[in-house]
Amino acid sequence: MRVLSFLRQLAGLYITLYITGRKSWDSPGTGPSPEVSVTASLIQRSGVYYITDRLSGKIVRHSLHTDSLQLAKEKLRQYESARMRGDDNPLPTRTGIADVLAAYVRHIRTFKTGKSAQTDTYYLRDAFGPICDELKVTSRKLTAKKRPPKEGQDRRRRALVIEAPCFEQITTAHVTAFITGQVQSRGLAPKTANRYREILHRLFTWAMEQNGIRMPNDKNPVAKVQRYKERAPEIRFLTLAQIDEQLEHLTDKPQLHTMVAMLIYAGLRREELLWLTLDDLDLDSGPYGMIRVRAKTIDGESWQPKTKINRAVPVSRTLHDYLDNYARRITPGRWLFPSPDGKRWDPDNFSRDLRAANGTALSWGCLDYRHTFGSQLAMKGESLYKISRLMGNSPEICRRHYAALVAEEMTESVEFAPSPPKLAASA
Repeated sequence: MRVLSFLRQLAGLYITLYITGRKSWDSPGTGPSPEVSVTASLIQRSGVYYITDRLSGKIVRHSLHTDSLQLAKEKLRQYESARMRGDDNPLPTRTGIADVLAAYVRHIRTFKTGKSAQTDTYYLRDAFGPICDELKVTSRKLTAKKRPPKEGQDRRRRALVIEAPCFEQITTAHVTAFITGQVQSRGLAPKTANRYREILHRLFTWAMEQNGIRMPNDKNPVAKVQRYKERAPEIRFLTLAQIDEQLEHLTDKPQLHTMVAMLIYAGLRREELLWLTLDDLDLDSGPYGMIRVRAKTIDGESWQPKTKINRAVPVSRTLHDYLDNYARRITPGRWLFPSPDGKRWDPDNFSRDLRAANGTALSWGCLDYRHTFGSQLAMKGESLYKISRLMGNSPEICRRHYAALVAEEMTESVEFAPSPPKLAASA
């Protein structure tokens, strides 16, 4: 009897709701459309509150993921207000972390260059672990030989990653704990810690704006993560005497000798040097020639400069002498500086061969050669704007790197007295 009485009450409630809904829909201009909520209410199941609603004649249920009645009422108020304004469902979605990461990695692989996408994928794999196929290592071969752990590093300790039941439940505290743990366990520099924050912020922004993810209160949880204060950059560069020492050390290796001269006297990046073709070097243009750093596609492989902007670097008189004496090896390819096997030189292999050629006597690298170009020009008195154009950097980056080297331009700025005061002679 109790069951029959409950069924009659339920049937009566259903008929009442149906009639109320029909009256609202059948009166044009006086009520909400069939797509708008008519009767939204709260129910509780297993201690968790839900919003029940009728949309297009069907009863739907949204979990509020809370057992607090006050919080549930506030979410119900926000839900009804949004529906009456015609907005989308304001309640957070519930999406797997692996699904969001897989979609994001596929997006950046089509939106960014291959190297840039690979770098972002590396940071995301560190943050979440290889939880989907898109985050697994595919760029290098894994061998049985492992590098010895760094001092104070315990390989048995489980790596710290961001974990949550779903993507929408990742909070500011989760991201802060991960970055702080990385800084403490790995000794990351502030710049690297901020790089993690930047990439995670872009991930959540893309998920919310382009992938339909609704975060709680529609806020990016990474926005409130505090940035680390970065230290002043430490710039290493060669003096004029050290330049002569470096180039004299490589005189018995003509190709490396010319390549290092190109890095020092033209300020090229390592990959910009290795992607130069015969067409990119024009020794008949200008007084001594021109180096053109530009995007290209060779044998189906595309490349473009780091800043995505082509530029031309004039050849100096000193560099022209090195290039004029350079006898390029005859190889089938079009590369200006081919690798020992006649192909494009792999950047890591080039750095390894350069270290082997320098031996233990010299410890300079490609970045030091590039900084030498900018530093020597700054000390010569060239404007930071011209240096930034020649090196393919922003003026702000050049200011941070080389502004301290042009102190001579402020020599007169500290003088404000009309004439030096006369000091009394000491007894």
